[in-house]
Amino acid sequence: MAIDINSEDGQIVRKLIPLGTLPGAQFNVLCENMNIEEVQGGTLFKKGDTDTRLIYLLSGEVTLQAEGLIIEVIAAESEAARFALAHQIPRKIDAVANGAVRFLRLDAGMVNNPAPLVYKEDNSYMVNEEPEDDPNDWMTALLRSPVFQRLPPANLQKVLITLEEVSVDAGEPIIKQGDQGDYYYLIKSGHCLVSRKPSPNAKEIKLAQLGKGDAFGEDALLSGAPRNVTITALTNMVVLRLDKYHFLSLIKEPLLKFITHEQMRKALSQGATLLDVRSLDEHRAGHLPGSINAPFFSLRMQLKTFNREQPVIVVCADGKASEAAAFLLLRHRFDALILDGGMNAVTEPKAKKEAAEQKRETAQFIIDDGTETLTSHADGVHLQHQPQQQAVQAPSISASDDLVKALKSENEALRKLNLQLSEKCQNLEIEKEEALKQSRMLRRQMEKLTQVLNKA
Repeated sequence: MAIDINSEDGQIVRKLIPLGTLPGAQFNVLCENMNIEEVQGGTLFKKGDTDTRLIYLLSGEVTLQAEGLIIEVIAAESEAARFALAHQIPRKIDAVANGAVRFLRLDAGMVNNPAPLVYKEDNSYMVNEEPEDDPNDWMTALLRSPVFQRLPPANLQKVLITLEEVSVDAGEPIIKQGDQGDYYYLIKSGHCLVSRKPSPNAKEIKLAQLGKGDAFGEDALLSGAPRNVTITALTNMVVLRLDKYHFLSLIKEPLLKFITHEQMRKALSQGATLLDVRSLDEHRAGHLPGSINAPFFSLRMQLKTFNREQPVIVVCADGKASEAAAFLLLRHRFDALILDGGMNAVTEPKAKKEAAEQKRETAQFIIDDGTETLTSHADGVHLQHQPQQQAVQAPSISASDDLVKALKSENEALRKLNLQLSEKCQNLEIEKEEALKQSRMLRRQMEKLTQVLNKA
């Protein structure tokens, strides 16, 4: 049975994550194909189940438990109910309905890969088909960000769990120009000023104001460079911050997409834009054919000149500045890709090829045994003792090539191992969070038991 988007159930579904990020037209189509299920007690799923459909609670309560031990009780009105229940597959726990429960089973592919927002553009304005939501819901404002719309639900849930809330008084700086990057910030309430000093003794320049739902602080985390602006609270504020490790693992890794030089050529042939974010001098010294130069510090001012209909491929010297530039483009709803390794990856192979050709040209040379040899071509006369000479072949470069291949193979193996370890570390972090939840639940149960014993 379809869900009326204007009904109470429709309003509940609209707040589910990430369904709340879908454009209105696509959300309407989704609701037309939804079926609400109802049970009176019983098990929704068991530990070990491999059904990939995600379950969202609409009304009632569900107990999450493992081997009879209660881990958490989730009520439909809670923030936790906005996410799919225990979404990991295979299931690690049991979900049991506490009395009458109404819920949805949704295909994981549709939920994990929501369709991108649709835009209509002309020369004067742009219409963004976004859903209408409660303006007082800071989380809804946050989820409208293109960055969070692109994250897998598991990462999004982990981010929201990990965020640390911090209060800031009016006039207090949140980050300072020149400091090292440590956190990524999201504004829950209040307003702040973005400013910058071109030089230490220069007058501070006011750049922008930020408010609820805005985010900042990613540039230094991605590039490794010091903070390039100062951000000061204009009013009393509440900000949510995410430490560098979780920002890189939960947001950067799934968000930023890298392509090879060969893939770049194919994308350019299909209409993609090649954007070089190095300085003007670096671009003049050498650049890829057809690239547009927009130094990163001025990129924000040139965004309106780029076409959102085609991907934008970002290139810099080594890929670091490209990451920050791509993140900025994604925030403004561009499809951004990064040339893996930057210009270094393009110029190094060329330099190696030239060096190899030079070696081949000088592979044969003469070793003199010490007897003087004089050859004069100026007057056509050749005065030459007859030394004992030997033609010597230079060592083959095949051994060098084999060494390079071996090092590349070893580097690739280390890269794969690093990815495996990173994934394992992330899984351990998730398991740690679940263990902490279980510990908190046990502590609450212990406190209740202590109260009962004291009364007895």
